[in-house]
Amino acid sequence: VVPATPARFEKKLRNQEAEEGSTVTLHAELSKHDAPVRWKKGSVLLQASNKYEMKQMGSAVELLIHDLQLKDA
Repeated sequence: VVPATPARFEKKLRNQEAEEGSTVTLHAELSKHDAPVRWKKGSVLLQASNKYEMKQMGSAVELLIHDLQLKDA
């Protein structure tokens, strides 16, 4: 049995600035298509909701954060 090589970032997330109440999209490219992705803020696992929208298309992954607040920094 050969262990699978973990996916790595080909294009890393970048910090972004946005106004309160707006939506921001964080985008990254992974080394593997359809690799499972878990989004976290610190140690808290984010769940899909009206606030957080997760998208994955092959090796491209996105996190949309809606209705930005200062606490989202």
